[in-house]
Amino acid sequence: MSYNEKKVSIDLGNGLAPIELSTGKLAKQADGSVVLKQGNTMLLATVVSAREAKPGVDFLPLSVDYQEKYASTGRIPGGFLRREARLSDYEVLISRLVDRALRPLFPETYHADTQVMISLISADKDIMPDALAGLAASAALAVSDIPFNGPISEVRVAKIDGQLVINPTLSQLEQASLEYIVAGSSQDIVMVEGESKEISEAEMVEAIAFAHDAIKKQVAAQVELANLVGAGEKREFNHEPSNLELRDAVFAATYDQVYAIAKSGSTKHERTEKFAEIGKAFFETLGEEIDEETAFLAKKYYHDVQYDAVRNLVLDEGIRLDGRDVRTVRPIWSEVDYLPAAHGSAVFTRGETQSLTSVTLGAKDDEQMIDGAFIHGYNKFILHYNFPAFSTGEVRPNRGPGRREVGHGNLAMRSLKQVLPEGTDNPYTIRVVSDILESNGSSSMATVCAGTLALLDAGVKLKAPVSGIAMGLITDEKSGKYSILSDILGDEDHLGDMDFKVTGTEKGIVACQMDLKINGLKWEVLTQALDQAKEARLHILNEMKKTIDAPREDYKPHAPRIISMTIDKEFIGAVIGPGGKIIQEMQRETGSTISIEEIDGKGIVQVFADNKAAIDAAVSRIRAIVAKPEIGEIYEGKVKSIMPFGAFVEIMPGKDGLLHISEIDWSRLETMDGVFKEGDMVSVKLLDIDKQGKMKLSRKVLLPRPPREDKPKQEKPANDAPKV
Repeated sequence: MSYNEKKVSIDLGNGLAPIELSTGKLAKQADGSVVLKQGNTMLLATVVSAREAKPGVDFLPLSVDYQEKYASTGRIPGGFLRREARLSDYEVLISRLVDRALRPLFPETYHADTQVMISLISADKDIMPDALAGLAASAALAVSDIPFNGPISEVRVAKIDGQLVINPTLSQLEQASLEYIVAGSSQDIVMVEGESKEISEAEMVEAIAFAHDAIKKQVAAQVELANLVGAGEKREFNHEPSNLELRDAVFAATYDQVYAIAKSGSTKHERTEKFAEIGKAFFETLGEEIDEETAFLAKKYYHDVQYDAVRNLVLDEGIRLDGRDVRTVRPIWSEVDYLPAAHGSAVFTRGETQSLTSVTLGAKDDEQMIDGAFIHGYNKFILHYNFPAFSTGEVRPNRGPGRREVGHGNLAMRSLKQVLPEGTDNPYTIRVVSDILESNGSSSMATVCAGTLALLDAGVKLKAPVSGIAMGLITDEKSGKYSILSDILGDEDHLGDMDFKVTGTEKGIVACQMDLKINGLKWEVLTQALDQAKEARLHILNEMKKTIDAPREDYKPHAPRIISMTIDKEFIGAVIGPGGKIIQEMQRETGSTISIEEIDGKGIVQVFADNKAAIDAAVSRIRAIVAKPEIGEIYEGKVKSIMPFGAFVEIMPGKDGLLHISEIDWSRLETMDGVFKEGDMVSVKLLDIDKQGKMKLSRKVLLPRPPREDKPKQEKPANDAPKV
């Protein structure tokens, strides 16, 4: 069987192998299929879209799945089934990055079921595939006939040693002061997400602009590939019927009422009920015998009324749904130490958004194991975000965390991770859990604030407190007017043109997440949004400091304690013992948890327990094992075995010396019978250590020396003979 493969190549000038896009060889029954290759990394991206939309659907049912095949890195999956299962959190996060970049570029009236799948089928250990997934997915759309206002692409931008780098290697990224995934078309930026080490707003804008230059190259390559395969006209569709007469009737009957409600400054539930009453009253005028299409369009047009009324209110009068102006942050109150049994806790409330956050301090054994195809290892900082239905007054079955929860929790985790103490200043595995109890606008930013407060309450020595704010944008393309909104409501997120979350300390930005729903965000608008976000962040930070402004001097009395100590590499085996016998015995007898690992040629030991006595007992035993015998020191030893010529005495765990029969007592012993029995404790002094490490012990030197018995003097015979 023959195939007609087409290829294009992209060189980003970053010192890595060129990126190659090819189509026509694999997965040809998909509407679009592309293989991306760079070095040994290969991604297969496919896209399929239904020919018709389902009746009554007024949105784009788009699903994006990114999955890493374990064979791509020569590994076999863990677990009982030994096969790829549900997407990991890491894969979900990459899927979201691609989804958020693609979704705004589909036509608003396109409602067909659409599925994008990206598979990592081969991996280079240093080329990160997550920054290539968006390019592969968009290329698959570019060579298809699916309507799409792209292409788009994604790149990772990082600052390493003061220089901006596109798609750095995994090893380079460890030294980065900022790291963002940026997505965009040839004209505009559509998505940004990443973290940084307290950078300025100007640095962030510079990095995004630098990334956009690389994106333009990748977009041009996709256009070239589409031309090579002859992908010209997109399929025709009619997924959204229209009735202009009905549209005019809906606007005429409801717009002024909706505008008045929007301007009244009511609460979320009051506003929702009043909007529903207006809609219900109009629908009743249509009669009971209206067809499904008319009912569908009437609801859509009424939603358009709310969309226009809320936006016009902001643009024309600078008034928002809850009565605020565009810069005001909603009232804030917070409390720490709310949960008496937790190691740290906080409640943070901003307007109608509330997070109850707890902190748990654990040992090394509590670290999270990451078992992915590309990334695997251990994580000692965990943040989980929960969003129950009652937080928005809804009824919904609890099916565990969805993609939204994973994404929001990751943003908060990246924010707080930047200010955690490092090395021996942070011996704990830390788990932060944010339970959202109310939600009307940016619960992820509430999680960042509550997480900071709870960590301070737990006594974790943060480098600096972190706060977060969600910004919005309302624009009018015709007039050119726009308004940037601080601390957006849920409705403003839904009806607005931008959702821009920024977190940071007093010094600078530590994380961000931006999604745009419009084309043409000007750089000056982005800069203004960042400056306004800084003002709001610092205001929130000052409110948080009124509750707690520094870590507690000590951990809670009921919090576990960890002692870290460094031992010589040669003693690691002695502490562990054969088959783990020694360390298991110490843990069992002291009630502590002990971990030991080799780092940089040294043994790093951590002793974890919920009381001081247990830690002291374990530390004492470890120190005894790793201590080196010193000549001249006195030890309390245990008789381990008895021989005809003396006894072997253990003066330290695993360290025996010979107490010779001649060194037991000042008086001469003819036999060892009855002198000692095994297990006896005896005080001895270390006299010497020979070249083979054998120790010579003495007991008698510690005993009083008996007085010497004087012998009678013998008379010398007289010798009166004369000398010659």
